[in-house]
Formats: sequence, C-alpha cells, structure tokens
Amino acid sequence: MGLVLRFSILEPIGINYRFLTHAHSHGAMLGWVYLMLYTFFVYYFIPDKKPIYIRLFWLTQISVVGMMLSFPFQGYAAISISFSTLHIFCSYCFAFLIWKHHKTQSLATKKLLKASLIFMVLSTIGVWCLGPAVTMLGQASAFYQIAIQFFLHFQFNGWFLIAVTALFFHLLKIKDSKLFRTYFWLLISSTLLTLALPIQWFAPHKILLAVNGFGVIIQAVMFYLFILIINPKRLNVINKTSKPQFYLYSFALICFALKIFFQLMSILPKFSEVIYSNRNFVIGFIHLLMLGAISGFLLAFILKGGLVTYSKTLYIGIYTFLLGFVTTEILLLIQGVKFYFGSGMLSNYYLLLFISSILLPLGIGFLIHNILKRKNYATKTPKTT
Repeated sequence: MGLVLRFSILEPIGINYRFLTHAHSHGAMLGWVYLMLYTFFVYYFIPDKKPIYIRLFWLTQISVVGMMLSFPFQGYAAISISFSTLHIFCSYCFAFLIWKHHKTQSLATKKLLKASLIFMVLSTIGVWCLGPAVTMLGQASAFYQIAIQFFLHFQFNGWFLIAVTALFFHLLKIKDSKLFRTYFWLLISSTLLTLALPIQWFAPHKILLAVNGFGVIIQAVMFYLFILIINPKRLNVINKTSKPQFYLYSFALICFALKIFFQLMSILPKFSEVIYSNRNFVIGFIHLLMLGAISGFLLAFILKGGLVTYSKTLYIGIYTFLLGFVTTEILLLIQGVKFYFGSGMLSNYYLLLFISSILLPLGIGFLIHNILKRKNYATKTPKTT
C-alpha cells in the first residue's frame, strides 16, 4: 500500500490518497508490528499456550484485515471504525492475558514487558477522545490533533519500542541491576515527557518546549545507559548469531541512535518547527523508527526464531529491504533539505522515490518466500524419533 501511495503521485489510481494512507498506517502498525509483538510475547513468555491465544490472534487478524479493506474506500466511517474498535478490545484482552500468564526469570524483562503493555493501553485513550473532539470542536481543533498525537506517541515510543526492548533484553539474558533500574526509570520518564513536543505543535507554550527539552536530555542519558547494559553481551551476540541477524541488530541500533539524535535536536525551537512543517522530514522520521529501529529488531527476532533457511533468498530479501529503506530515507532527507532552503524539487524525485520503494515489498517478498519454502520442507520431511 505504501508503494501504491508513491505511485499515485506519478499517475492517478482512482483511490482517495488520504483514505489509502489510513489503510497503510493501520496495516503497518497493527498488521505488522502489533501482530509480531503478539506472536513473540506468546512464544517467549507464555509457557502454557492456552487455546484462547490462538482464537484471539485470529480475531485480531480479522479486525486488521477489516481495516485494511475498508479504509481505502471510506476512510474513517462506520465499517472501519467498527473494526478499529474491535482491535482495541482485542488489545485489552491481550494485555490482560499476557499480564496474567507471562513467566520470565528476569525481573528486568518483566518490568519492560509490563511497561510496554501499560503504554499500549494508555495510548488508546487518545482514540476514545477522537469522537468527543469531532463532536465538540471538529477535526481541525487542537483537541482532535493532540488526541491523535497522544495515541501515536505512546504506540511508537511506549508500546512498540519498549516491547522490542523487552524481547531484546530477554534474548540477551539481561538481569536486574542498579544500572538497569536507573535506565528503566529514565526510559519511562523520557517517554512521558517527550509527549510535550507534539502537544506544543497544536497548543504552543514555552513550558511545553522546556518539558520536551528535559525529556530528550533524559532520553539521551537513557540511551547511553542502554548501550552500557548491552555492551557486555556484545561478544556473545557476535559469536552466537548469524551474520544477517548481527547486521539487523546493528542496523536497528543505528536507527535507534539516529532517532534519539533527531529528538535531541528538537531542543532547538527552530529545528522543531522545521521538522513539523516539512512533510518529508516527518515521513522520514516515522520510517526511521518503524522501518528502521522497530522492524530491524523484529526481522532479527524472526531469524533468531528459526523460521528461515539461510539461503540466497534470505540474503537477497534482507539486503534488498535494507537498501530500499536507506535509499528512500536519503531521498526524503535530500528533498526535505531542498524544500527548507527553497531550492525546488530534486530532478525526477517522485520517480526515484517510487523506484526505491519497490525494493521494500520486493525484499519482504523474498523473505516470505523463504519462510514458506522452509515450512513446506518441514512438512514434507519425515519425522524421526
């Protein structure tokens, strides 16, 4: 759907661009990241796989497919809102079940897991506020926009990012320590405080800029402690993981570091204003977090889970996806800078962006082919006792 969006700028496709954007974003967040986190949480933290997890998974899948099929044709309307509401209630059920049934020997992992679930539930408050906001003040109101930002901020920075960190720490066997406890509280504090920036975009106030500034400084310290915590495990990761998995971890960490850096730059009011007003920078930042940091970790976890065969299709898939991500990010950055300095459009910009974007679904296609091929091989191979 993201590829179709980029093609629609070159040629008309007969579908409302905004509606398709809603379908694309919901599919990416709830169909890709949410379902992968669901799968990994159950796989690693639920020793007794109760049937309810399977039933809830497919009900959640139905809600995602419903949104994916309804949003492109009607945007936010009765059918899409119904499926969105179903997904929210499924997520509440998921959070309750994981909280109740999870088992882990690491207190550090337990704290991160619970924090991610709390932020996931907290983020939905923003969704429940959308109806009253439209009724009372309309979609152009600050209340409506802040409700959307509240949801997105705690989904991306709270639920998604802390959840992949919980999985990463679980795989690295990180234990509770004084250093971890300091890191954890800085993580929670910075996640809460940095909400001030998107609020400031729609309700400007100097206090909000100061709160965000404090939050991003805490976040930078948090990332430094994060590196200190995982550094002792570095040799173990290098020696016990495959090259593609190690490269994906490294890629995700670099994107994570860049995300922290750009947020740190938001201390400068001028930089913050430029980022918000330049669509290329906004999309680039969202993709840096979603396709870079979060998806990088998730792809590494897939390799760790033994779902793939280490063959040409795997290497081609991973490197094609990474090349597509890097080239599209560079194009977005270059065009964003050109807009900022008023130097016009990059030659053939939209065509180059579309061609680079082809690499993303192409890489994912190779990865899916690899997984299905391994599954078929495992099914046909006789089991021995």
